[in-house]
Amino acid sequence: MCRLFGLSSAPRRSRATFWLLDAPDSLVTQSHRDPDGTGLGYYDPDGTPQVRKAPDAAYEDRDFAREARQVCSATFLAHIRLASTGSLTAPNTHPFQQDGRLFAHNGVVEDLAALEARLGPDLSLVAGDTDSERVFALITREIRAAQGDIGSGIEHATRWIADRLPVYSLNFILTTADELWALRYPATHELYVLEREPGGPHGVRHLDHSGTAGRMRVHSADLADTPAIVVASERMDEHPEWRLMEPGELLHITPDGSAERRLVLPDPPANPLGLDDLSARAAQSQKAGG
Repeated sequence: MCRLFGLSSAPRRSRATFWLLDAPDSLVTQSHRDPDGTGLGYYDPDGTPQVRKAPDAAYEDRDFAREARQVCSATFLAHIRLASTGSLTAPNTHPFQQDGRLFAHNGVVEDLAALEARLGPDLSLVAGDTDSERVFALITREIRAAQGDIGSGIEHATRWIADRLPVYSLNFILTTADELWALRYPATHELYVLEREPGGPHGVRHLDHSGTAGRMRVHSADLADTPAIVVASERMDEHPEWRLMEPGELLHITPDGSAERRLVLPDPPANPLGLDDLSARAAQSQKAGG
C-alpha cells in the first residue's frame, strides 16, 4: 500500500534527510515492485511550499527516489505511491498543493462523478485524475467556506464523503508551514503517531526512522535535542510510545508543537468498500506490504 509520513518540529525548523527508496536488493528485483511515485513536501522560511516528486520511481527517475534529499522545515510530508487511480504522471503524484497547503492520501474513494459534481467550479483546483486530489479539492473548498478554519473544513468535507461516497480508506496528512493535520478513517489502514521527546527514549539519539519495506528512511540530527511529532503508516523504529490512531480521529499539531485530537467521524462509512469491491489495480495498491 502507499506509505504516508509526516513530521512536525514546530515551532522550530529542523533539518532532515529523506531517502524515499532505500531497498537493498538488486535493481532488477526492484523494477518489478517499485512504487508508482515518490514525493516530498516542505516549506521555505517564508512559508512557501516546496514539492519534490517523481512520478515513476521504478523506471523514469530512480535517482530521485534513491538520492538523499536534505531539507529544512518545521513540517515535512513524504509519500510513496502505489497507484489505485490515475496514470503515472507528475500531476498524479503526491503530495498535492492547494492554497499553500500540502496533502497526501492513502486509500480509495469511489464515485468520482458525484465528487466532481459536488466540487462544481472548484474542480479547477484539480490538475490530475486521482481520487486523492479531488478529496483534497473538497477539503480546500470547505476550508474556504469556513473562512480558513482548517479543522472545520476537514470535518465538513470528510463527513460529506463518509455519508455519500463509497469509501475504502481515507487516511491522509495535510500540512501548512507550521501545522500538521492527520486523519485515520475508517479502521481499514493503520496510521500511527509518535510524540517524540528530544533525543528519543534514551534522551541522546537523533531521529533515524526506517520503514519495514525499506522504501523510506528519515534522518535528523537536529532532533537529538528538539521534540517532534511523527505520523506514519507504520511504526518506523523501536520507540515504545507509537500510538495507533483511532478510526475517525483527526490529529492536529499546532504551531507551538502541541498535539490535539478529536473524533470527527465516529461512524463507519455509509457505503464501505472491501478489497473485493475494488478493481484489481486498486486492490493491489491497498494490500498491506504491497
